[in-house]
Amino acid sequence: MDHMNSAITVHNLSVSYRSVAALQSITADIPAGTLLAIAGPNGGGKTTFIKALLGLISPDSGTTSLFNSTLEKQRSRVAYIPQRLSVDWDFPATVFDVVLMGRYAHIGWLRWPSDEDKAKAYEALAAVGLASYSDRHISELSGGQQQRVFVARALVQEADLLLLDEPFVGVDMKTEQLIMGILRDLQQQGKTIVVVHHDLQTLSEYFDWVLLLNVKKIALGPIDTVCMPEYICAAYGDRNIVSLKRK
Repeated sequence: MDHMNSAITVHNLSVSYRSVAALQSITADIPAGTLLAIAGPNGGGKTTFIKALLGLISPDSGTTSLFNSTLEKQRSRVAYIPQRLSVDWDFPATVFDVVLMGRYAHIGWLRWPSDEDKAKAYEALAAVGLASYSDRHISELSGGQQQRVFVARALVQEADLLLLDEPFVGVDMKTEQLIMGILRDLQQQGKTIVVVHHDLQTLSEYFDWVLLLNVKKIALGPIDTVCMPEYICAAYGDRNIVSLKRK
């Protein structure tokens, strides 16, 4: 693969928690412009993979790079949407405040947001259908609405790489479809989208590429080459031998 066109490059990445392997010798090259799912069983290392890319956990060994450079040099090009349940929703902030935080990578923490920054935040809220909720406290929103706020925050960051950790957990189908529409639009703009995803039945409908993990890398590549019975069996076991080829 041409590394010059890589958004994410990982070589021999290993991570453990209290001597228990979470990821073992993962090597992966994810092209820029890909809409990719990270799939695998619970405990397979999906969230750990994302956190290792973001420097939120330290690997035992191996290297990671983003756009052929270090995280430190590329941090402003990366947006992260964590699992909703990992967020403190009692934080005293309005919906608009949370979205505007996505502009801080551009304006810096010690400068006031400009009118343009505020306009971008309102545009992002409108894009996710929450323009009328801008003055609400974030804790007042439903789970699906909270997830949409985080998507809006990622939009105003104008990042080239978006990492989303199970964004569809606890949201309604309308929200799921809205988020997927936004992600597809971003891909059309040349962005790279990586989503930790748990629903095997929608893999081929939503994504172009898949990384199958179960502590080790099972398979990585275009959806039609990875979502095959032998790979699904290796990742999940016999109960999940299904063909998920694109219709």
